[in-house]
Amino acid sequence: MTTVHDTLTTEESGAGVVGTATALLDDYRPATDRFFASPTRTLLARGVRASVAHDARPLTERVQDALTAARASGQPDPVVIGAIPFDPSAPAALAVPETLHRAPALCKDPLIALPAPQPAATAWKMRPVPLPEQYAAAVASAVGRMKAGEFRKVVLARALDLTGDREPDVPGMLQRLARRDTRGYTFAMPTGTDRTLLGASPELLVSRRGSSLLANPLAGSTPRSADLAEDVRRAAALLESPKDLHEHAVVVTAIREALAPYCTDLVVPERPTLVKTAAMWHLSTTITGSLAGQPVSALELALALHPTPAVCGEPTALARKVIGELEPFDRGLYSGVVGWGDAQGDGEWVVTIRCAEAARGGLRLFAGAGVVASSDPAAETAETSAKFRTFLDAVGAEL
Repeated sequence: MTTVHDTLTTEESGAGVVGTATALLDDYRPATDRFFASPTRTLLARGVRASVAHDARPLTERVQDALTAARASGQPDPVVIGAIPFDPSAPAALAVPETLHRAPALCKDPLIALPAPQPAATAWKMRPVPLPEQYAAAVASAVGRMKAGEFRKVVLARALDLTGDREPDVPGMLQRLARRDTRGYTFAMPTGTDRTLLGASPELLVSRRGSSLLANPLAGSTPRSADLAEDVRRAAALLESPKDLHEHAVVVTAIREALAPYCTDLVVPERPTLVKTAAMWHLSTTITGSLAGQPVSALELALALHPTPAVCGEPTALARKVIGELEPFDRGLYSGVVGWGDAQGDGEWVVTIRCAEAARGGLRLFAGAGVVASSDPAAETAETSAKFRTFLDAVGAEL
């Protein structure tokens, strides 16, 4: 295990990679630890040196105070890690850990190819919130309002509550999520007493290293198929889908406009490419840029982008209002931001999707779909069902 003092260059090089990343995955303990794995590094944070306060000050100021307090207490290179809710004004689950262990990316560790332990047989009971037909009706309502010109896009989510005859096996679920999509962003963060947010997001909101930034918005999706020919057909159709290309363009335009004031140059490809997870194909655009003047932190950039139209809609304020009207639950940390940032301003922040919150009573899973004027309610309902698949596989349940 390496410690908080190791450089990011060492992590990214893959030096000494065999077993180092999977060792952190194996060492994860839900009650005390925060785990975050990305295509560049694996982090295991243990304990709390300083918590991020919740008050009226900007979140970036509160985070800086926590980092400063940790440094004053003797930690030379403090890092904040955790999750920010969909509503940025709600309390965040962020802390500076007592210790931080680092390793190269899971995808560079050959041992990640070993199979994860199978989930224990559990008699799961499922309760959709709302019912699928109610969700489809909400999509139809939003489509009608968009056709009337009220707004351009809204992302509508639904939840799936799972209760079983045993407590959720959080370490086992994390193992299965991490080994299923090794190049994604896998996380597990405590969010309260006996509560854990965990998931495997495919979407990088923004990362910063020095003066360089990277964003990778995803919008426009289709389920994978076990049949290779059908899977390829679906991927090709997604690249040509007018509905999905429009949905994706709305997101990319918003991110370009939000990042432009901070950059001397911003490279935004004209057409999206494809990213795949075990369950879904997504339209993807990789945006790169160089920060102008005094670089802003990765967290500041993330908050300038959050929430993007990929999880909220366009225009943002109106989409938020529509979400409040049509979704029968509080999103909490779902569709927020999860990741890490250091005192120098570097960091990685990803969109909190393909996730669930585990508690003693069971699990709440989340999935959403981007709705535009050309959306089909049945297709959007099917898309959310496919997105639930990531977590249902991790717990051994069938929808």
